[in-house]
Amino acid sequence: MIDWIASPARIAGAAGLVAGYALLCSGVAARLWRQRRAERQEQLALQAGSQQGAPVLVAYASQTGRAEALAHETARVLHAGGCAVQLRPVQALRLADLQACTQSLWLLSTTGEGDAPDDALPFVRQVLEQAQPLPGHSAQVLALGDSEYAAFCAFGLRVQQWLQQQGAKADVLCMDNGDEASLMAWQGQTAELLQALTGQAGEGWRQPEPAQPWVLRRRQLLNPGSQGSPVYLLDWQPQSGALPLWESGDLVSLAVPADPQRSRDYSIASVPEDGQLQLLVRQSTRADGTPGLASGWLCEGMAVGDVLPMRLRAHSGFRLGDNAERPLLLIGNGTGLAGLCSHIRARVAKGRSDQWLVFGERHPDQDALLDAQLQQWLASGQLEHLDRAWSRDATDPCYVQQLLERQAQRLQVWVARGAAIYVCGSQQGMAQGVDAVLRQVLGAPAVDALALAGRYRRDVY
Repeated sequence: MIDWIASPARIAGAAGLVAGYALLCSGVAARLWRQRRAERQEQLALQAGSQQGAPVLVAYASQTGRAEALAHETARVLHAGGCAVQLRPVQALRLADLQACTQSLWLLSTTGEGDAPDDALPFVRQVLEQAQPLPGHSAQVLALGDSEYAAFCAFGLRVQQWLQQQGAKADVLCMDNGDEASLMAWQGQTAELLQALTGQAGEGWRQPEPAQPWVLRRRQLLNPGSQGSPVYLLDWQPQSGALPLWESGDLVSLAVPADPQRSRDYSIASVPEDGQLQLLVRQSTRADGTPGLASGWLCEGMAVGDVLPMRLRAHSGFRLGDNAERPLLLIGNGTGLAGLCSHIRARVAKGRSDQWLVFGERHPDQDALLDAQLQQWLASGQLEHLDRAWSRDATDPCYVQQLLERQAQRLQVWVARGAAIYVCGSQQGMAQGVDAVLRQVLGAPAVDALALAGRYRRDVY
């Protein structure tokens, strides 16, 4: 536990935190102004369709960018067919927006164990907790989720239920990992709505970029002798052509031969400057003892030299974005190290060294993932701090959130310096515990403000 007895150093730290919080609030206002200006420009373009009747509201909540991309394409198709559109992320949605329209389309991801995406928390607290009669309103909800979780599509279903409680007619369509049948059904529903509103059939939907064939060039076991599941570093090269571009924080989406209809997303551990695409993959085991289909293929089934189609996916919610010039606090565990390392690599390439990594695994002797690279960055001053928590260490067992709590004073100083916080790894345990410590040390209003400003971002699963 932290000893909170007052001292001059802590009083000074608290004063710095207050000053930093004031700067944070001004930064939030500036970022919101830029965001709203961009949203206004997009809205003007979308509303330039038919002016007959109220516009259709297209609202989205996205964790990895999939729902956001589908929402933009849905809005584009409606607009191209002559329909005025209001495109809104749910965190920018107010009850007045709903009252001003009679038709809405919702594209809503569920993350973790039935949670709303991180950006949607203001909507959950400010809108879903209120009652607002919506007589005559008609809504269609596309709920995106993963049927391997017990609370499949829970957030989308919650919004549908709330709409119905307000008197709206609300139908829901659940999509399991972007399955093609659900996507086609949503496209059909959108076309029917457009036909009813404008009499137009609308143009075709733009197809995503096709998956590119990649060759597995190397597979390295990173934790031999570990009591946990094996973790492998996989190096890939395009089968032909130049290495494509991506940003740190981005993902690849892939489907393995044993399950071609189900795509999985993996964080990219490298940046294009490395000359290869790298993934960190843990060999998972299902309840019956058999290996997971995707991880089993990637870790054991594929041979070096085999080819697998993969699609790069922009992950806007976990990119550096406006945080590229800020100090960076990177927190994670397990294979979440992949997304965190990509940010370190990107910043090292730009000559930045103000990054602090807090990372957790089982044991320092067997589970020090990518230790040589981390030690090199630390020794060269390209990594300002490296703190690792070992949950199975015999002398000092510790979890990430406990280690972060021990570093409360440094955490306060870094946030006051303007640092952004990125969390990658397990939702259960690690990410939940880290969030609780952040709220304990910084205060819940400050953490909420960080999230609103884009300075607290998570890629958790």
